Amino acid sequence: MRFTPTAPIAAGSLIAGYAVAASTGSRALGGLVLLAGGAWCIQMWIRRHGARLAARLACVGLGALVLSHVLALAIGAWPSVLLVAAATGAAVWTQADMRALRLS
Repeated sequence: MRFTPTAPIAAGSLIAGYAVAASTGSRALGGLVLLAGGAWCIQMWIRRHGARLAARLACVGLGALVLSHVLALAIGAWPSVLLVAAATGAAVWTQADMRALRLS
């Protein structure tokens, strides 16, 4: 089975979710994009590492979403989304993908 890293999906779903919400004016539609990416990542984390790490990384993603809203007030929406997406991607890479890559 080919290894698929989850970090780009986790980070990309934050970016894509915001892009969809901003371009369509529908926060709900952007939320669905974010939810789809997050659900896929959670499924992979559970399969590869178990529920505990999956829950921890899901909390990282949820925290990133909240933090992006707070940061947006100070630095703007797009910079905020890009910053939290990069941090989320780094966290996922170090906590999940790097481990899975070593094991495969």
